[in-house]
Amino acid sequence: MVIERAAVGGQAGTSPKIENYLGFPDGIGGAELAERAREQAVRFGAEILLHREGVRGEFPPGRRIGWLADGTKIVARACVCATGVDYNRLNLPNEERLLGAGVFYGAGASEASLCENAHLFIVGGGNSSGQAALFFARYAAKVTLVVRGDSLKSTLSAYLVDRLQAEPKIEVLYRTEITALHGDRVLSAITLRNTRTGKEWVAQTGWLFLCLGGVPHTEWAIDVGVSRDEQGYLVTGPDLLTAGRRPDGWPLDRDPYHMETNIPGVFAAGDVRHGSVKRCASAVGEGAMAVTSVHRYLSKG
Repeated sequence: MVIERAAVGGQAGTSPKIENYLGFPDGIGGAELAERAREQAVRFGAEILLHREGVRGEFPPGRRIGWLADGTKIVARACVCATGVDYNRLNLPNEERLLGAGVFYGAGASEASLCENAHLFIVGGGNSSGQAALFFARYAAKVTLVVRGDSLKSTLSAYLVDRLQAEPKIEVLYRTEITALHGDRVLSAITLRNTRTGKEWVAQTGWLFLCLGGVPHTEWAIDVGVSRDEQGYLVTGPDLLTAGRRPDGWPLDRDPYHMETNIPGVFAAGDVRHGSVKRCASAVGEGAMAVTSVHRYLSKG
């Protein structure tokens, strides 16, 4: 059973185009890839509960109990946490009010055609923002990428940097941040500031996409004693060992399996996991590894 509070695919599902996933040399839209994954999972017998949210967990010996927001109780022998991350925010006045009215977290392909001949802004210096800029440039009159750093080379894949530089519709503003959002019912303008010179200016736009990364959705882990690192990511497998010593309270006469947390039978995969590579292909691979470890746990304990 898969519990999903939003849509299948997570952040990958909102990516306009994924170009570094094996088997799709011309790339594939995130929503299409997520839908294919859903169909495949259902064909293999998975039950997917959409728009349902897990709010609490209990882990007595031999059982893994999850409580949903509507009061449903689900009991299993093992579970995999793939809750991903929540988007970081600008934390500016009007941000919540303008969400969905010109301000968007992530950059979904569904908005691209609506931005035809517009000047839009994308905030962020990671691969997701670079991919979004290239995709939106096919529709928009101009795309401005707002980056706090002084270079993209340390945060973007090399092929994306080359393509961004070769696209005449894309402008990159380095050492720049957004300090204000303007608009009553919808976004009408933003204020930008150069962090090196302190210069501020206002740009007219009705489209602002925030690709700022996020924080792991692991608040639930605190109450049930699942180990997290300083940033809140779940610690798994060999990372739980200290000088070869198993984590405190570990009850079994074996080391934690790969992708297993400090509680036997509770696994983690994808962006939520400490040390994970924030890429779609890596998350899929981690999911496969987690399921392999689940089979080991169910057969051997």
